[in-house]
Amino acid sequence: MAEAWDEMFASPGDPRPAYRSLFSTLQPLSGTDLRVRADQLARVFTDRGVTFAYAGEERPFPLDLIPRIISAAEWDLVTRAVRQRVVALERFLADVYGPGEVFTDGVVPRRLITTSAHFAREAVGIEPANGVRVHISGVDLIRDEEGHFRVLEDNLRIPSGVSYVIENRRAMTQTLPSLFAEARVLPVDDYPARLLHALRAAAPEGVTDPCVVVLTPGVYNAAYFEHALLARLMGVELVEGRDLVCSNNVVRMRTTQGERPVHVIYRRVDDDFLDPLHFRPDSVIGIPGIVNAARAGNVTLANAIGNGVADDKLLYTYVPDLIRYYLHEEPLLANVETHRLDSDDIVAHVLDKLDTYVLKPVDGAGGKGIVIGPRADERELAQVREAIVADPRGWIAQRPVALSTSPTLVDQGVAPRHIDLRPFAINDGNDVWLLPGGLTRVALPEGALVVNSSQGGGSKDTWVLADEQAPLTVRPVPAYAVDVIPHDVSLRDAGPASQMEGQQQ
Repeated sequence: MAEAWDEMFASPGDPRPAYRSLFSTLQPLSGTDLRVRADQLARVFTDRGVTFAYAGEERPFPLDLIPRIISAAEWDLVTRAVRQRVVALERFLADVYGPGEVFTDGVVPRRLITTSAHFAREAVGIEPANGVRVHISGVDLIRDEEGHFRVLEDNLRIPSGVSYVIENRRAMTQTLPSLFAEARVLPVDDYPARLLHALRAAAPEGVTDPCVVVLTPGVYNAAYFEHALLARLMGVELVEGRDLVCSNNVVRMRTTQGERPVHVIYRRVDDDFLDPLHFRPDSVIGIPGIVNAARAGNVTLANAIGNGVADDKLLYTYVPDLIRYYLHEEPLLANVETHRLDSDDIVAHVLDKLDTYVLKPVDGAGGKGIVIGPRADERELAQVREAIVADPRGWIAQRPVALSTSPTLVDQGVAPRHIDLRPFAINDGNDVWLLPGGLTRVALPEGALVVNSSQGGGSKDTWVLADEQAPLTVRPVPAYAVDVIPHDVSLRDAGPASQMEGQQQ
């Protein structure tokens, strides 16, 4: 396998153009100060509630203080590619829950959809007010061994993590303001306003002043911090299922002044628990009748129910064909090379070479269930072999990719660690807007391949540099209540990651 691409260095001590200003600022400084700053930042995150539930414990979300930088030209490509992908998948969802022409024309087998655990028959016939089902999406990208971005997976149900993008930037500008002195970094604080605009644009027809709410499963949900933050920044109510009531196909919110109609629900509750009349009858966090209200056109659910059929990892293998079919364009970013186990010959080939593939369950999330063949032992390979034989439709096999690496602060100092990127896209019905940068996730232990926060990964502030010819508007960032120590950091020991390879989990 080829060596991993180093995001910062073209060769030892030679930073890539986008990183030169950052490198020159950090190079002369001591790494001891960075550790002090990191400890202070962790305390600030804890005080602000920027935490994530991991192994049954609330911990401050790990933020590495060395940012990941993306040039204006690269971001332009990412923006166009993600927009292309979201538009094609939006068209696909409208087709799946509508006329089904994609099946008639033989682009996607109907059985692939009907056998998907995320296909919701309850969504058939529900027409969104402005035609948008994917209001918010997160498309996971990696950079391969040659430095090219590739799409790893699509997240069209309830993509999470944007709160960390916002909080990471706030913390960085307060903790390491000197890093921003000469950098033309695009701001990320537009996201709440953009999201609110898209949600209001999705209101049922005829509603001019819609009531928008954020629906959360409650305080014990791992992403509750994000739910509360977005509701506060948008200036809308954060509600639980018990705060809403549905009657006569109208959803209302209980308030101290009586019941108030609700028109748009940004829901952070999974399909299965959303409406006990249509999905799991034992759900106590949903709202009985809310699906009927959506079908009647009296409330909009963002994202729409049934979207999971379009981010099934098996459907992922068809997305390049869907782009060609619906948009008559070639994909701007390629997928990771992937095998569908839909024929006896392919299954036999993969089973014969299990130790050379990354095996993923199509319904898996958060890195769970993935087996990295080159690093798996005989017991793991035997277990995944048995699972594939029992249910070939439930698995895909991918070529192992050496994820790119970035210098990261660890206990031993500054060292390369694997990273990926999740850009967040908002669709308001007229345009698909990307939050500049998105969430860079980083695998913290040496040699680790897991970047998911649910499995102990951390993150980096992601800088998108403005075009040199474009004006840059920088808004003031609200200060933290806790003072931070004004020190900086050294990268003198950092260099390319020549021995680190792996596949995102």
